[in-house]
Amino acid sequence: MTSEEIRNNVEKALEEIRPFLQSDGGDISLISIENDKLVKVQLQGACVSCSVNQMTLKSGVEMTIKKYAPQIEEVINID
Repeated sequence: MTSEEIRNNVEKALEEIRPFLQSDGGDISLISIENDKLVKVQLQGACVSCSVNQMTLKSGVEMTIKKYAPQIEEVINID
């Protein structure tokens, strides 16, 4: 899979997640993908101050991204 295909798949994953975040007053942006393994995102709005955002990031966002792009090893949030 090319870097462009990985990026497209990560974007698809974020599109699937975004409505759930928006319903709680938040959002998510893709910042970068490094070495086709590490995805950097930025949680926005209500997601920034949410006490469960790390859990959301790992269980929801990372799991969904890996479903679309299995070679991704980790997803981290940039403040």
